[in-house]
Amino acid sequence: MDELRKRIGKNLSELRKRKKYTQLDLAEQLKYSDKTISKWEKGESLPSIEILYTLCNLYGITLDYLVQEGTYEEKKKYLKHDKSKINKIMILLLSISLIWFLILISYVYPYVMIHINLWILFIWGFPASFLLVLIFNKLWGKRKYKFAILSFFMWSLLAAIFLLLIFLNQSYQVWAIFLLGIPAQIAIILWSQIKMHSIH
Repeated sequence: MDELRKRIGKNLSELRKRKKYTQLDLAEQLKYSDKTISKWEKGESLPSIEILYTLCNLYGITLDYLVQEGTYEEKKKYLKHDKSKINKIMILLLSISLIWFLILISYVYPYVMIHINLWILFIWGFPASFLLVLIFNKLWGKRKYKFAILSFFMWSLLAAIFLLLIFLNQSYQVWAIFLLGIPAQIAIILWSQIKMHSIH
């Protein structure tokens, strides 16, 4: 029984690291303490069958995977094929298309009715789309993409503000708005490095 606990613990630890979760990240998702996660991974205790089922769904594996020895590659036959991944991508794309549809309506109506060309609305579609991708990535995606998406969101937002100021005929040097992105980008990079190195 001790050997089985240790094998399950080792597999749980490896799966968590493959997902780039810290013990604290996983603990928050499961509503347990990180000390409990640590005990499971050291083989000092076993999660309940309900938690094992939740972990199997989270990692996309069958219960058989947890009790087998070997590398991830050797145990690939115990992986679940996630059909919901395509559905999640479709939901994300539909949500983004809704943003652009609303922008298109907001552009066409004043253009046709009162002959005002609000082209700037299309620029704001980019930060809005990246924000949506960021939200969906937090819900369903991989954490490793979070920092890249955050960078795209920040720079597209700064570009949208820059172009809005030009659109409003502001004469001062609006290019300086991009200087705000430099410390923000450095902070994003440092934050991503801290998160990567905090994985146990």
